[in-house]
Amino acid sequence: MRDFDQVRIRMKNKYVISILVLLIILIPFCKKENEYIKDIDGNVYKTVVIGKYKWMAENLKTITFNNGAEIRLVEGNSNWSGLSSAGYCWYDDNKSNANIYGALYNWYAVASGTLCPQGWRVPSDEEWKYLEGYVDSLYKIGDKIWNKSGLRGYNAGTMLKAASGWKLGGNGTDNFSFSALPAGERLNSFNNSGGSCGFWWSCTEDGPSNAWYRCLIYGFDYVSRDIHPKRMGFSVRCIKDN
Repeated sequence: MRDFDQVRIRMKNKYVISILVLLIILIPFCKKENEYIKDIDGNVYKTVVIGKYKWMAENLKTITFNNGAEIRLVEGNSNWSGLSSAGYCWYDDNKSNANIYGALYNWYAVASGTLCPQGWRVPSDEEWKYLEGYVDSLYKIGDKIWNKSGLRGYNAGTMLKAASGWKLGGNGTDNFSFSALPAGERLNSFNNSGGSCGFWWSCTEDGPSNAWYRCLIYGFDYVSRDIHPKRMGFSVRCIKDN
């Protein structure tokens, strides 16, 4: 009987060792790849996989195109509103807003094709539709509702909003760790600050003067899709295929 107990103990020890060895082998493969990315300026961003795409989980704040060319910093509302070339600014012309909200870019910076880190891109209108359909609880990917302009969907906005940082009562549930924050916008002035709205460019234009964007609004569960002049200053999220 004693010999049997010793055999059983040895078998148990071998089993435990085998499990430990298996875990050591598998752990590296279980880790998420590229949980963080770095832009050309050295800024580091969290990323999140949502469906077939990997998204930045923070707004872009680079001041340099990925080819090394500087992006023009434009301060003063009149300078910004008359711009017809690539530019960026900090909300309220205050660089201290960069760490929370990132930068605001006009669409000419987006159109350069070199705004995002190497291997990443500004999402298209269709890629935004995919994101909305993936996270919404009622209207799924490919639903015709996503082709409409204005506020659409059921609760995609709430799913994408950060769980803090919006006006009291306007925070989201951030189910997918997208962590969208209300960085406002700029044209003739800075607008929709104070936790009320966030705006993000797509890379899809609508004629010579306008391009498609997305907006999340305090107090609404939906996501707004519309066009605005390319001179607007909006936030940017970058994307890549997963």
